[in-house]
Amino acid sequence: MSYYKIIDGEKYDKELLEAADKAIEGKGDNRISVEDAKMLLEEVKDGNSYTDIEKATVKYIRDNYNWTEKADEWFRTEIRKWASEK
Repeated sequence: MSYYKIIDGEKYDKELLEAADKAIEGKGDNRISVEDAKMLLEEVKDGNSYTDIEKATVKYIRDNYNWTEKADEWFRTEIRKWASEK
């Protein structure tokens, strides 16, 4: 089993992508909410380090998924705070 998913030749964190897909699954507007963002942040933090693959995956999710404005703002603030401690 692979920990990675290859998209356009780039390696991404498979579990993180699956968590983002699950977050928008079955939702009316297919957007990531603050609650979803909290779950995604926990998924990033699970290894207690912020790897280059996770950074690329977070960027991919931020660029390719629809976020509510509040969720996007919250996530960017929280991940920056957490990453600055790593």
